[in-house]
Amino acid sequence: MKGAGMMKSYRKELWFHVPARRGLVNITPQVEEALRESGIKEGLVLVNAMNITASVFINDDEAGLHHDYEVWLEKPYDQYHHNGFEDNADAHLKRTIMGREVVVAVTNGRLDFGTWEQIFYFEFDGKRDKHALIKIIGE
Repeated sequence: MKGAGMMKSYRKELWFHVPARRGLVNITPQVEEALRESGIKEGLVLVNAMNITASVFINDDEAGLHHDYEVWLEKPYDQYHHNGFEDNADAHLKRTIMGREVVVAVTNGRLDFGTWEQIFYFEFDGKRDKHALIKIIGE
């Protein structure tokens, strides 16, 4: 591309210690901070959960919706066969439903969100250190 700048990349890890088994964290401010740190004005941001029992997704930051996630995702705990090996089968399945990562466009140095969109980290098997990765590419 004529006149295009040099492609850059930036990597940052976010660490979490959710004190309960499940917890929802709005990580939009941390992603915006990483974008500022990167200096990238046009490109893409990838944010993904680095643990198999957590999720990163985009939705509205509304308390009623957060409650609805809990109700919708909670099923009878004793139905899972994986719980014979490790006591977290439901966490693996919830991650599959809620997703591993999000990609957001960067335009003029800002996250190019739709109305009400925010980025969330959702922990399904907490009480220990977990992390998410932010990878930003662009110019």
